[in-house]
Amino acid sequence: MKRPLVHPLDRNATKEAKQMSEFYEETLGFTPNSLFTMMHRPRISTAFMELNMAVMENKGRITSHLKRELAYLSSMTTGCRYCEAHAIRAAERYGSDKTRLQHIWEYKTHPAFTDGERAIFDLAISASQVPNAVTDEVAEEMRKHWDEGEIVEVLGVIALFGYLNRWNDSMGTQLEDPAADHADKLLSHKGWSRGKHKY
Repeated sequence: MKRPLVHPLDRNATKEAKQMSEFYEETLGFTPNSLFTMMHRPRISTAFMELNMAVMENKGRITSHLKRELAYLSSMTTGCRYCEAHAIRAAERYGSDKTRLQHIWEYKTHPAFTDGERAIFDLAISASQVPNAVTDEVAEEMRKHWDEGEIVEVLGVIALFGYLNRWNDSMGTQLEDPAADHADKLLSHKGWSRGKHKY
């Protein structure tokens, strides 16, 4: 794309934009351009932020870094470079170690991952495909390791990033430098690039 479909609002354009900027400075270290495009209709950005907080809240054994790792795998499956960069940065910021991040695509065999995590990642990849590829086998493996509330948390992350993947790839959202730097460091060996998100 030659330019984003919609340009983001300036962070100081409205009171709501300023408040949102402050919230994301804490979680990511910057406010995503995607949120400033949503701010053209503030109820959309407000609803998204509420859903984001609900989905990323930890109630069971699903950790913050595990949620961001599965968000990365989900985004990689759909092909959204913007969300890949955000998820991998967030995973590291929330405690995922370098070994896990460098070997996440080898999760089926790498010793850094448990069988329960493998079940989550299988679900993330299967649920992120169109048409959906979740099978009885994938579902049964999840039930073997996680309770129903935890499965809801996992699917909440996958669905949240499904929304973000559609939003950012269709919008052609410009990728912010901090996220791009993390992705270059952690994903370039797997062929990651900014793609359509560089202007």
